[in-house]
Amino acid sequence: MNDARRYCALPSPFAMKRGGALHGARVAYETWGTLNAARDNAVLILTGLSPSAHVASSADDPSPGWWEAMLGPGKAIDSDRWFVICVNSLGSDKGSTCPASIDPATGQPYRLTFPELALEDVANAAHEVVRQLGIERLACLIGCSMGGMSALAYMLLHPGSVRAHISVDTAPQAQPFAIAIRSLQREAIRLDPDWRGGQYDIHAKEGGTYPDMGMSIARKLGVITYRSAMEWNGRFARIRLDPEQREEQPFGVEFQVESYLQGHAERFVRTFDPNSYLYLSRASDWFDVAEYGGGSVREGLKRIHIERAMVIGVSTDILFPLEQQEQIADGLRDAGAAVEFVALDSPQGHDAFLVDIANYSPAIGGFLQRL
Repeated sequence: MNDARRYCALPSPFAMKRGGALHGARVAYETWGTLNAARDNAVLILTGLSPSAHVASSADDPSPGWWEAMLGPGKAIDSDRWFVICVNSLGSDKGSTCPASIDPATGQPYRLTFPELALEDVANAAHEVVRQLGIERLACLIGCSMGGMSALAYMLLHPGSVRAHISVDTAPQAQPFAIAIRSLQREAIRLDPDWRGGQYDIHAKEGGTYPDMGMSIARKLGVITYRSAMEWNGRFARIRLDPEQREEQPFGVEFQVESYLQGHAERFVRTFDPNSYLYLSRASDWFDVAEYGGGSVREGLKRIHIERAMVIGVSTDILFPLEQQEQIADGLRDAGAAVEFVALDSPQGHDAFLVDIANYSPAIGGFLQRL
C-alpha cells in the first residue's frame, strides 16, 4: 500500500492553550483534488476522536477511507471541484505529535508529560497546515463529531478564514451525559493495572504490558453511545449466540450484541494509543463555546462570522443531541450567516454520518454545489 500521508511542521515552540508548548511538533494530513489558481476552492475536514486523515482512497493510497462514500470524483465532496484537506488531530497517534511521540528534550516518549491538550490546539495546528499550503480563506470547513467542536474553535480563533461551514453531529459544549460517558472510558483505561500510570509498552502490537482490558471497555462504551437503542433493537433484539459460539466461563458472552461489542473492541484495542485517547477525550469535555461569549453559548457562537452554514443533526443521537445542533444553527444565524438546518431521523444515532450516506450525501453535496 502506498501512503498519501504528508506532514506539516508546526512553529517551534507551539504554544498550547492551557500552558506549556511543543517543540519540533508536526501534524499529519492528506489531500485530494487540485488547488486552483485563485486558491479559493479549499475544503478542510476535521475528524472525530479516533480517525486518521485518510478520509478516502487516492492514487497514493488506494485503501478505503473512513468516509469513502462521501469524498471523491463526482461524490458529495467532489474532488474534481474541491481541493480537500483532512488534518489528523494534534494529540492523535495517526501521524501527528501525541503522547506517544518522542519529547526532543528527553529523547523519551512524552507519555503524561505531554502538555494539557485543548481542541483549540487541534484547531490552531490545522490552521497552520492551511496557512502553509498558501490558503488564506477556506471555501468550506467541515467538522464531524469532535471535529465539529474543533471547527467551531477554528472559526473563533481565526476570524475571516472560513467562508462556509458544515457542522456534522457535534456540539458547542459537552453535555453532562457525554462527559459522564467519556469519564467512564478514561477511568476504565486508568484503572487497568497494565496502564501503569501511562508507562505501558507504547508500540506493542501484541504481548507486552498494555491496557487491553481498559481500552476494550472504553471502546465498548463508545460504540454503545455511537448508535441508538432503536438500531440495537432492530439489529440484535435478544438473539443468543449458538451454544458453540458462547464462552465457556461463568457470565461469559451469551448474546449477539455482546459478541458484536467484543469484536469492535478487539479490532480497536491496539490500533490507538491509550494516552492519546485520554488526552483527546478530556479535550472534548473541556471545550466550551461559552468561554468566548461571557458564559453564553449563543453569544459565543455570535462571534463566528461566516457567509453560509449547514448544520446536520440526528434525532437518535444521544451523545450530541439534536437540540445542540439547533443551538449551533441559531447562534450562527444570529451572527448573520445564511443557515440551513437538517434534522435527520437516521436510526443509527451518532454514527449515522458514517453509515447513512443515502441521507447525508445529498445534504452535504447539495450544500457544496450551491457554494
